[in-house]
Amino acid sequence: MALTKLERRTRIKMRIRKKINGTAALPRLAVYRSNKQIYVQVVDDLSGVTLLSACSKEKEVAAQTGVKKIEQAKLVGKLLATKCKEKGIEKVVFDRSGYKYHGRVKSLADAAREGGLKF
Repeated sequence: MALTKLERRTRIKMRIRKKINGTAALPRLAVYRSNKQIYVQVVDDLSGVTLLSACSKEKEVAAQTGVKKIEQAKLVGKLLATKCKEKGIEKVVFDRSGYKYHGRVKSLADAAREGGLKF
């Protein structure tokens, strides 16, 4: 029996999470993508704390109406990079959470890199 999309993504996610772990010095940048929104968290896995987050529902991003989802992801990536700079976070480990590195996930990562994050 074939796997559903969700089961497939969960398997890939677990395979990635075996190898990737966030610390206070090098936190994990976790991406979640829904049909309409995109969410990003910077997580310290050792202490189990979310250091900061950004999403497409925030005022800076949501105020811009008529923006396509890929452009929305770029805005979230830039917003995340500025928040990280304010907190003093320069390097992160990228966790794509089982999504293909394509489309919205790629544009978010590229925008975060342009904003000054290193991963």
